[in-house]
Amino acid sequence: MKDRGIRTFLAVLAGLAVFYFGVTGHRSTEDGGGVSGGVVLLALLAALLVWYLTKPTGNKPVD
Repeated sequence: MKDRGIRTFLAVLAGLAVFYFGVTGHRSTEDGGGVSGGVVLLALLAALLVWYLTKPTGNKPVD
């Protein structure tokens, strides 16, 4: 992928998806609510992983 905007969009989308499913996945009535640090860390790691995996390759033909 060469478009930085698409990379950014996909990275943010991956982070938000992990954040959303991490927050809604373990709701309980006795839990005080809020977001744990682990969910935030996993969302950040997912976004960084997508950013890294979608970076353009440097394979240019040699003249």
